Amino acid sequence: MVDKIEKTDEEWREQLTPEQYHILRKKGTERPFSGRYWRTREPGVYLCAACGNVLFESETKFDAGCGWPSFWQPAADDGVETNEDHSLGMTRVEVLCARCGSHLGHVFDDGPEPTGVRYCINSAALNLDQRGEEG
Repeated sequence: MVDKIEKTDEEWREQLTPEQYHILRKKGTERPFSGRYWRTREPGVYLCAACGNVLFESETKFDAGCGWPSFWQPAADDGVETNEDHSLGMTRVEVLCARCGSHLGHVFDDGPEPTGVRYCINSAALNLDQRGEEG
């Protein structure tokens, strides 16, 4: 079980950049092909930019051609949570950090084997730890 982190809106604003705050706390998104990790092939683990929770491993990252970092599975089953999202006039599955509740992106059923899913995640929601250690 992941220990939950709760902060006030003001605390999040002070900690995060304006872009991170918009994406992580207000459920925004970055433009496709604009984020720092969409093309990255460096080894390591991807951490939540808000709280340092381990989210994804580089071994599960793949190029989905969508312009956002894509992964076929989270690093641990309890690292992320999902929630039904009805914004933009459609139904999608939102991906949230299980520790701090930050919006990360969405998950779709069009990924590669072995899972068949694609976690489409905003670069601004991530920090790559190339040592492979928790932040």
